[in-house]
Order: sequence, then structure tokens, then C-alpha cells
Amino acid sequence: MKPIDIFFSYSHRDEAMRDELAAHLSSLRRSGLIHEWHDRLIPAGESWKHAIDVHLEKAHLVLVLVSADFIASNYCYEIEMKRALERREAGQAHVVPIIVRACDWHQTPLGALQALPKDAKPVAEWQSRDAAWTDVARGIRAVVEGLARP
Repeated sequence: MKPIDIFFSYSHRDEAMRDELAAHLSSLRRSGLIHEWHDRLIPAGESWKHAIDVHLEKAHLVLVLVSADFIASNYCYEIEMKRALERREAGQAHVVPIIVRACDWHQTPLGALQALPKDAKPVAEWQSRDAAWTDVARGIRAVVEGLARP
């Protein structure tokens, strides 16, 4: 089975959260179920816009790390999120909002989608961040297994 391509859409202010999530997705990666990509993997001298466009277009699953900084970022919100949702509407990709920090996200286009973690409680507000990320990882596993079925 070919791994599910995952694209991380996030504000650089949430980079530490992205790293924590990536660590919690390790079992999926080690099982060969997923291949993740984010903009910090762009090599020096490469066109960052082109690299982002290419990986966003080939992603089966787009994980949107939602925070006030994500919503405030014109590039994250107007380019990445907009394109991810267009691909979702066309049946070309699955989009999962992951609420990392409390913000007014319910009125955005992401508000129509089921979010992680459970009850869309922001990861930063859980008593244990490991418990929050485990909940998110289990939700992502369910999506990945669903996408992997013929």
C-alpha cells in the first residue's frame, strides 16, 4: 500500500505544535501508512511557493493547525486553506482542522468541518498535551485508514 501524503498547513508561530504532532504520528509513519510534508523541508535555493504548491496539490490529507496566528496569516488562510478546501470540495483531498490554540475559528470555513481533538478543545488547554496529541493521532489514524481502503 502506498503511504497517504499529508500536508501540514500551519503558522510558523505554531511550529513547536507541528513538531509535537509529528512525533505523535510516528507510529503511522513507521508503519508506512503516511508520508508527511511541511515547508521546513524545502531545501535552500528552492522556490518555496512552488514547493508548497506541489505538495499541497498531491496531498491526500491536509492537516490545518488552527490558531489566531493561522487565521491572521494571509498566506496560510487565503492561499493554503482556500486551496485545501477547494480540493476537498472536488473530492481530491481530506481536510482536518486541528485546534492548537483557542481562537475564534467557528465562523471560518473550517467551522463546518469536524475538528480534532475531541470536542475541538484546543490542544494548549488540555491538562496533558500528550493526551491531546494522542487523541488527535487516533483521529488521524481513523482518517488515514479510511483513505487507504479501496
